[in-house]
Amino acid sequence: MESVICGRISLSPFNPKSGDRLPSQGICLNRVTFMTVSATTPGKGGGLLERPTIERTTPGRESEFDLRKSRKIAPPYRVLLHNDNYNKREYVVQVLMKVIPGMTLDNAVNIMQEAHYNGLAVVIICAQADAEEHCMQLRGNGLLSSIEPASGGC
Repeated sequence: MESVICGRISLSPFNPKSGDRLPSQGICLNRVTFMTVSATTPGKGGGLLERPTIERTTPGRESEFDLRKSRKIAPPYRVLLHNDNYNKREYVVQVLMKVIPGMTLDNAVNIMQEAHYNGLAVVIICAQADAEEHCMQLRGNGLLSSIEPASGGC
C-alpha cells in the first residue's frame, strides 16, 4: 500500500523571511516536496519513507553554445596522389578503384593521368580520419600519397 504525503519545507530554514514560519511552527510556503510512503507487512510496524523523486525538465531550446558545438565539424582534408616512375598506369587505376569507395573507372583514369602529367592529383576530399586511412591504403599498395587540409571546404 502506497500513499503520497505532501509536505512543505523552507528553502532556507535558518534565515526565514519575516512572513514565513519555521517548519516546527507550521506551514512554510516556499517549496513543496512529495514523498512516497510504502506500508510494510501488517503487524510489523510502521512504513518506509523513500526519497522523493525529482524530475528535471530540460528547456525547449538548446543554448547557443550547444548549437555551435553540435554544428562544428572536422575540417576537410585532400588525399593527394603523387606521380612515380615505378608503377604502371593500369595498376594505379586498379588501386584507386579498390581503395577509394565509389571510385569509377573514368575518375580513376583521370586522376592517374593528372598525377602523371602534373606530378600531383587530388584523389578525394573527406574528413581527416578518412583521409589518413585512404592515404595509408594507397601507400600500402605501393603508391605515393599524402594528405593536406582542404581550404574552402568540400
